[in-house]
Amino acid sequence: MHAAGADYPATLTCEPAEKVANWRAIGNPILAIPHLVIASVLGQVSEVISVISWFAIVFTGRLPQGLANFQAMYVRYYARALVYAGFLREEYPQFAFAMTPDDPGDDSRVRVDFRPELENRNRVTTAFRLILAIPHLLVLALLGIAMFFVVLIAVFAVLFTGQWPGALREFALGVGRWSIRVTAYLTLLTDEYPPFSLE
Repeated sequence: MHAAGADYPATLTCEPAEKVANWRAIGNPILAIPHLVIASVLGQVSEVISVISWFAIVFTGRLPQGLANFQAMYVRYYARALVYAGFLREEYPQFAFAMTPDDPGDDSRVRVDFRPELENRNRVTTAFRLILAIPHLLVLALLGIAMFFVVLIAVFAVLFTGQWPGALREFALGVGRWSIRVTAYLTLLTDEYPPFSLE
């Protein structure tokens, strides 16, 4: 299992398949379309909930549990869909919508856990959250460009060898971990600033 950032209130643990069928480099992204469509819709709802959460925290200093649970479910669902679309696994992910901060353990390959902060929230950092996240968003944009080339290389590697190159797979999972932490910060699940790390 690859786990990192265990001290941060949002963690991604992934056990990628060592070998995958060659056709999955092309097939998985196509088969993942239903999950990606659902994740896109959930993402739109998540943006609205982030705005509601922003007002709730700025005016009351607390995040309602139900809003935190929805955000945790959305991020978990999206992460599982991306791991499958990125042909890091062969098992088709479930259409699971458990609204809990702790991963319910219904996926043997991908686990996304949260420790949302509900009470005594920092109203100042919440008020300026988007501005504070800009350095991370810039780095993630650069990492996204690198990921394009990593996935392109991985497509040919899987087509011809049936496995992701180890270093590229670890890089992709590291970008995923970083992205999960930044998403948790932006969706106001935590006030803790994310580390600049692939670990």
